[in-house]
Amino acid sequence: MSKRKNETVPYTLVIHGGAGTISKARQNEALEKEYKKALREALQKGGEVLKKGGSALSAVRVAVRTMEDCPLFNAGRGAVFNFQGGHDLDASIMDGKTLKAGAVANIRNVKNPVELAYIIMKKSQYVLLSGADALDYALENGLKIEDSQYFRTEMRYQQWLKARGSDHMFLDHDTPVDDKKFGTVGAVARDKRGNLAAATSTGGLVNKRYGRIGDSPIIGAGTYANNHTCAVSCTGKGEFFIRLVVAHEISSIMEHGGKSLAEACEIVFKQRLQTLGGKGGVIALDKNGEVVTLFNTKGMYRGIKKEGERDKIFIFDQ
Repeated sequence: MSKRKNETVPYTLVIHGGAGTISKARQNEALEKEYKKALREALQKGGEVLKKGGSALSAVRVAVRTMEDCPLFNAGRGAVFNFQGGHDLDASIMDGKTLKAGAVANIRNVKNPVELAYIIMKKSQYVLLSGADALDYALENGLKIEDSQYFRTEMRYQQWLKARGSDHMFLDHDTPVDDKKFGTVGAVARDKRGNLAAATSTGGLVNKRYGRIGDSPIIGAGTYANNHTCAVSCTGKGEFFIRLVVAHEISSIMEHGGKSLAEACEIVFKQRLQTLGGKGGVIALDKNGEVVTLFNTKGMYRGIKKEGERDKIFIFDQ
């Protein structure tokens, strides 16, 4: 879609809260309402930014930060436990207009990892920082720090107890505790000026060890945005998304193969990822405002806000 200078386009925001073994049969009405309320809040807050003429970059920051603050999701406050009983957090953000990006991996105690990713993008000469030194950078830039108890939820603790002492790692959705399954969070947006952005945040795999890093903080694997093509955020077993560079590959097929967003997602996600054995989901938004949400699990928490339309919240249906 070409547009004249100062002409605006309808804004769009798409979010996800993870994909996994979400059983419709085991889902009760109260729990479903809890999920949808959290997704709706993130949509509303991110959408308000876009409604007021704010940037896609700001909208995905706000939407992801809202989900990081919610203990239901495997990101920020609700992050899963690692092998040592701590919380290692990952996040990334990318601006489709400039192709600038920021990311953080294996960070601890930062309340909102997506904010640290944003600061890295805006203020540093780097793209990806990790570990204790990244925490020093967060402190230098005045980001909110919380003690370990802030990130401890009983559901996550019980989840970790099931895996403690073993080498077994799993997605937080794959071992339900009291029917609760939550996941990695992400957002993609197009603002009124037609700019795209994407952001993703996660606590990774339950019981992960050896400094394991998934796709969420890796630009091109779990997060990517380019104004010429699309914005993408992924969720699932990150090793598969890294090996296929899923987020960038969708953009590349659009740019160099002349495919639509739906066709590119079909090729990368359904043909390549599934053939490799990967499980998870993807949300994507192209420069024309077209939306794709795909998953090959039983469900994926997701929401869509389009200017002039009613908000849509989904869990099970494609």
